[in-house]
Amino acid sequence: MIAFTSQVKDVAHQDEVVRTLANALETGNLPHLLFYGPPGTGKTSTALAVTRELFGPQLYKTRVLELNASDDRGINVVRTKIKDFAAVAVGRGVSDYPCPPFKVIILDEADSMTEDAQNALRRTMETYSKVTRFCFICNYISRIIEPLASRCAKFRFKSLNQDVMHGRILHICSEEGVQMGSEALATLSRVSEGDLRRAITYLQSATRLYGSSITSKDILSVSGVIPDNVIQSLLQACTSGVFDQAQKEVTNIIAEGYPVSQIFSQVYDHVVESPEISDEQKAKICQRLAEADKCLLDGADESLQLMDVCSNTMRALCNMTQECSYV
Repeated sequence: MIAFTSQVKDVAHQDEVVRTLANALETGNLPHLLFYGPPGTGKTSTALAVTRELFGPQLYKTRVLELNASDDRGINVVRTKIKDFAAVAVGRGVSDYPCPPFKVIILDEADSMTEDAQNALRRTMETYSKVTRFCFICNYISRIIEPLASRCAKFRFKSLNQDVMHGRILHICSEEGVQMGSEALATLSRVSEGDLRRAITYLQSATRLYGSSITSKDILSVSGVIPDNVIQSLLQACTSGVFDQAQKEVTNIIAEGYPVSQIFSQVYDHVVESPEISDEQKAKICQRLAEADKCLLDGADESLQLMDVCSNTMRALCNMTQECSYV
């Protein structure tokens, strides 16, 4: 079960990007490109589809160089591998494809490149612009230095909405003979958060573990998302104002092996969306969630951080003072 885009027109929910690139493919005049946006929205698939439509299978390997985050892309690679590929003159094209007189270098996850490496690319882009085009792909455009970004045509990829996600997943299920009810489909769309690649991965994992009939419970089990009843029980314990009850919930969560970072993420969603919690209470809880999440990244103990978040959430929800002791 693989998400594969062979043509630009097959890219879902990126109408402006598809329309602009389709016009560029007709003329064969492609500028330097910068694709940015959330993961799983089709950036890499679009870049590969563009190059396939430009050069076809015969010239693809000789005209396209793709480097991703798993490759060493420091300043030495820019000065050697990328520069050497960019400097080589192009040969004759083939029939049935535009085959413009340039090559394409695709730099996936370009925002992970060092600033020195990005600066080294500036001169390479200027020197070999007649025979080489660059396509930068990133999640955060702010991490691309301005001299590179200003040389590219920028395309923003949007998160896929629920209708588009449902349509693509149902199409895959139909092609693969997988049965999925509306509840399971809604759960898959919710836990993947607009990331179609993640949704397909969850679906693939669920079918391999549970067969061709997928339920909402199956999706939750393979996605690592905490069941809603666990989050609700934790918040109810905090609302009760009884410290021992909150401590018991924390102990149960740690014993079940749930990732605390995921607990924080889902608690945040529940708190922000709750109409019963005041803005001031939300601010206090979210501030502590952010601090605890940073502590986890620094290697802090999960049990202690979760207990700290629960105690501060209890204090905020019950309007307790900082000096108040729990009963």
